[in-house]
Amino acid sequence: MEWLNYHHLHYFWTVAREGSVSRAGKLLYVTQPTVSAQLRALESALGEKLFVKAGRGLVLSDVGQVVYRYADEIFSLGKELIDTVRGHPAGRPRKLVVGVADVLPKLVVHRLLEPALRMPEPIQIVCHEETPENLLAELSIRGLDVVLSDAPVPPDVRIRAFSHLLGESSVSVFGPAARAIAYRRSFPRSLDGAPFLLPTANTALRRSIDQWFDAHGIRPLVRGEFEDSALLEVFGREGCGLFAAPTILDAQVRRRYGVRMLGRIPSIRMRFYAISIEKKLKHPAVVAITATARRELFA
Repeated sequence: MEWLNYHHLHYFWTVAREGSVSRAGKLLYVTQPTVSAQLRALESALGEKLFVKAGRGLVLSDVGQVVYRYADEIFSLGKELIDTVRGHPAGRPRKLVVGVADVLPKLVVHRLLEPALRMPEPIQIVCHEETPENLLAELSIRGLDVVLSDAPVPPDVRIRAFSHLLGESSVSVFGPAARAIAYRRSFPRSLDGAPFLLPTANTALRRSIDQWFDAHGIRPLVRGEFEDSALLEVFGREGCGLFAAPTILDAQVRRRYGVRMLGRIPSIRMRFYAISIEKKLKHPAVVAITATARRELFA
C-alpha cells in the first residue's frame, strides 16, 4: 500500500493558501529551498505537477486544485479532531460542492440552492463556476457533488454521468419602465430595431433567441453580449438595452433591477439540470434541491 506523506501535503497546502513559496516559508519558519524540496517530493510521489508559474507567483494546476480540496478537507478534519478531544467540538457542517455552469442566471442558482440551507442538518455550500465542459471533467473525478447546468450531458462526452431534469421555464423580455407601454403595445414586433442585450453565442438560450428572432423576422440592435447573466442584467437595469430572463424570475427581476416585463415568449424554453455521477441521487442536500425545484420552483 502506498502512503501519503502528510508533512509534504501540509507544505503544499500552505503554499497554495499563501500563493508563494516565500510567504509559505515565513509562515512555516523554514527556508524557501526547504519548502521547494517538500513540494518536489509530493509531486514526485503523485506523479503530477501541482503548480504552474503565473508572473512572480504560483497558481494551482488542474490536478493541484483537486489535491488542494482534499488537503483542505484533511486538515480541517484534523483541526476538528483536536477541538473534539479538547472538549470543544466544532459542529462542522456537511459540505455540498456544487459546480455551476457559467451561463446559468445567478438568481436561478440561488433559488435552486436555497433549500440546502434550510435543511435540519447544517450544510456548507461550496460553489465553483466554470464552463460545463470543465465542470463535467471535475465531476468525473468526484471533485464535485453535483453540476447545475442549462443542458444535459452531451452525447459525445465520454463521462458516465446522469442528467436529472429539475424543470423548465418560458422566457420573458424585460426593459426600462419608461418605455414599457410602448414596447408592450405591439410586442413582439416592437423588438425590431430595439436595443438588446444578449447572452453569448455558446449558450442554449442565445441559440433559442436567435431562432425565435429569425422565425418572426425581428432584427434587434444588439448592444452587448455577455457570458455573465448577472452582468447582463446590471446593464439592463442601467437602461442599456432590453434583455431576456426566465419567466420564473419575473417578480425577482422586476424588484431587483427596477425594470418591467414587456412580454412573454412561451415557445422558448429554458431547461435546468442537476448532473451527478449517480443515477439515484444520494447526497441529502442534492435530493432536497431536486425535490424542491420540481415541487415548487418549476411546478
